[in-house]
Amino acid sequence: MLNTVCFFRKLTPLRLVLENLNHPHYKLSSFQKQNYSSKMLPEQIPLSKDFFFRQLFDLESSTYTYLLADVNCKEAVLIDPVLEQVERDWKLIKELGLNLKFAINTHMHADHVTGTGKLRKLTCCKSVISKLSGAQADIHVDENDVIEFGCHQLKIRSTPGHTSGCITYVSEDQGMAFTGDALLIRGCGRTDFQEGNPTTLYNSVHSQIFSLPENFKLYPAHDYKGQTVTTVWEEKQFNPRLTKNLEEFVNIMNNLNLPYPKKIDVSVPMNMICGIHE
Repeated sequence: MLNTVCFFRKLTPLRLVLENLNHPHYKLSSFQKQNYSSKMLPEQIPLSKDFFFRQLFDLESSTYTYLLADVNCKEAVLIDPVLEQVERDWKLIKELGLNLKFAINTHMHADHVTGTGKLRKLTCCKSVISKLSGAQADIHVDENDVIEFGCHQLKIRSTPGHTSGCITYVSEDQGMAFTGDALLIRGCGRTDFQEGNPTTLYNSVHSQIFSLPENFKLYPAHDYKGQTVTTVWEEKQFNPRLTKNLEEFVNIMNNLNLPYPKKIDVSVPMNMICGIHE
């Protein structure tokens, strides 16, 4: 009988286990019950039919660029464009018949030159960045500001720490957020330059990103291991840095000893002026 019960346990779906935690065969402790519950994958939020989403990638800088659009009116935004990929992005925008309304940045990048300046010349779109970044742009945004395109919008959450001007763009109706370098997949941005601060970053992520619903998808500005997306739930469970307490996190970040980005001496000055070049 014991072997039969053990075999049944292995094959029992997690949801059925949770529904029968009080059955005498299981005899789970309160800790085991809590552990089962915490590991349930949250239900995913599907994109609405009138919302277009495309994730693009720059191999050299491992940067993700995101194209979002209202399917009906064709208004679009481009998040974190890379200068060397502007022609690719512009070609796609034209092919899809979209009208680029905003070219926006999550922060002032140090590893690549933004494509917003060139896109402004090609499309007459408006450039957007945090007012705390110190960089030039057509529109400077702050906490709780909203970027609207068609019937959709991105709400700004201030997430400094990697840099002083980092922001996260949240699409509440689509259940997704674009975290820049504040939160990466199983990691986070470094804090040793551009007014970075590990304590500030830790507090930003926990208060502004981990406070989102657990089934929200998170899209970072970079990934170096081929990963494309994560969720609030996953990072709260498995992020090796941000699941630590504050003291442990600060110690980790202060001892990374990473080399500076190769293009920092070019990227930062150019990004201060929206990546404009002659």
